[in-house]
Amino acid sequence: MGDSAPDLWSHPQLIAAVTAEDWGTVLRTYRRLTGLSQTKLGERIGLVQPDVSAIERGHRRVTSVEVRQRIVTGLDIPADLVRVRAEAPAAPVAGLVLPGPGPDDDLLTRVTSVVESEHRVDAPTLDWLDRLLAEHRRAEDEIGSRPLVDLMRQQLRTVVNLYASARGPLADRVVRLAAEHAQFLAWMAQDQGQTAAALAWYDRSHEWALEAGDANMAATTLSMKAHMAWSGGRGDRAVRLAEAARWSAPGASLGVQGMAAQMAARGHALNRDGDDATRLLDEAQSLIGRAAEHPEDEPVWMYFYGETWFTLQRGMAALHLRDWRAAVDHLTVGLAALPDDYRRDKTWYRTCLAHAYAGAGEAPQALAVALEAVPDASAIGRPHSWNELHTTAAVLLRRGAPEGQQLIAALRELD
Repeated sequence: MGDSAPDLWSHPQLIAAVTAEDWGTVLRTYRRLTGLSQTKLGERIGLVQPDVSAIERGHRRVTSVEVRQRIVTGLDIPADLVRVRAEAPAAPVAGLVLPGPGPDDDLLTRVTSVVESEHRVDAPTLDWLDRLLAEHRRAEDEIGSRPLVDLMRQQLRTVVNLYASARGPLADRVVRLAAEHAQFLAWMAQDQGQTAAALAWYDRSHEWALEAGDANMAATTLSMKAHMAWSGGRGDRAVRLAEAARWSAPGASLGVQGMAAQMAARGHALNRDGDDATRLLDEAQSLIGRAAEHPEDEPVWMYFYGETWFTLQRGMAALHLRDWRAAVDHLTVGLAALPDDYRRDKTWYRTCLAHAYAGAGEAPQALAVALEAVPDASAIGRPHSWNELHTTAAVLLRRGAPEGQQLIAALRELD
């Protein structure tokens, strides 16, 4: 569907309409999101314009299996939306145990019945989905994003299916939950180098966050887009997006504001603007300290944001500024304090430490750290950690260090 938006079928109104087999709303919403006329839409599904109009206005019901199938095929509606689904929301990945007691049979029954019928969603259902998302975020730190993507897409569909039956404050909670799921999917797409998908999910998350009045998530999505710009070597864009995260969401928590300041500092460092980078890092550290005094005010997805993480960010800024010794010192201290269950992050910062050693001319140390990171970089750290190892090898080769060829050989074994 060349004229449709990315991930069109994750839109809550479309999903709710398909689930209810409200074909008039499906056609009307689809046209609004894609800009198609009734005539063009009719060509796509094999109906003339007056029939499309009649279905949209509720003057004609879709009772024919053939017409229903034409709509499903013509609009490329995903199969998992149109088939009858009786399953409850996905459980955490194998081996994980949720904190506290799991859902009782009554709760699981309610979750399933809410998705399948007109029953209204309740607070315990949303509490359970909150816990699932939190647990999957922690799992991703350890096992990486690839095993979780399909699971999280399914979980998001469960959340948006609840939208049609939620009322009042519960409806706001459903939209907020959808925004959090979309942000997590964006992060995982970004982690796998899928830039277009990541941007589409961040935009969707930002839209839902604004709808739910969630300043923290609205600011976070802009900060994460700044992170994407930084990853692509676009320092000016990283700064602009990080600054937008601050002024566009003045009600954001201190920690979320600190993350935005740190992202702006990272953009300045990429541009080799040491003064602004240092100023903003100092400001971010002050915000972090104040946030630590009231952790209850921070959103749940900021669990990683603390002194250890910030030390690693100072190391990253020093790396961009080519202050190799400072980069080595900060990254070494941060890695030593980072828990082992942050396997993906440990891999990434270890590859950055190897780069810093190479830049400092300490080839043996660079090779030792890089080789230690190679297995995990191959298993869970691609493409970012893998690319950083190639950068380290290139720095070593430019310096004429034989360790560069040794690292290249190790990488080729797993390429």
